Amino acid sequence: MAVVTSSEVVNTGYAVLALIADAIVLFTLIFFLVSRGSGSARERWGRFRDGVTPYALQVAWIAAVLATFGSLFLQYEEGLQPCDFCWFQRICMYPLSLLLGIAAFRGNVQVAKRYFLGLSMVGAVIAIYHYQLEHVTGEKSVCSLVPGAVPCNVSVINIFGFISVPFLSMAAFLLITTLILVARGSNEDYEDEEEIDVLETSVDTESGDDALSVPA
Repeated sequence: MAVVTSSEVVNTGYAVLALIADAIVLFTLIFFLVSRGSGSARERWGRFRDGVTPYALQVAWIAAVLATFGSLFLQYEEGLQPCDFCWFQRICMYPLSLLLGIAAFRGNVQVAKRYFLGLSMVGAVIAIYHYQLEHVTGEKSVCSLVPGAVPCNVSVINIFGFISVPFLSMAAFLLITTLILVARGSNEDYEDEEEIDVLETSVDTESGDDALSVPA
């Protein structure tokens, strides 16, 4: 009988959360692209943003905290030392676990958009690059240039056959980025409504022009 360790339970739980985060990001991206097609779709997108905004910073903060504790668990509980790219991602994630909590407590979406969005986007780019390092054979990395350094191109965990540490990090950064972008800032309250009005006005103008062009 196989023995399931606490580390396996925690790692699998994080993997499931990462898949949920990726599904949310993908759904939001598809919803946004579809909403560009018509006024009614943009109105639904606006209602979606209104529903997400009150909870966006709180969920983003929870994602950052979980990612921070997950990295510490891997290092101090499982004894897995971080590579250079892991440290780069920690530099982006650890401040977010504090700063997003402050922004969420104060309800200041605009500050998060202005000052914290860059951290999550840079972290996502590093995580994506790190993930591909693990799957593109023969590619050199900065870690391989330093003797005795922890390799960046080796998956120290492998859940479901494709989920590794940078995949977990990537999911967290993408979710945080998506939530900050979707949430309405103080100067975006009527942005979607104005876009809908412009779209409807252009449609009415075209309809009027077509009617005038019909011969009597």
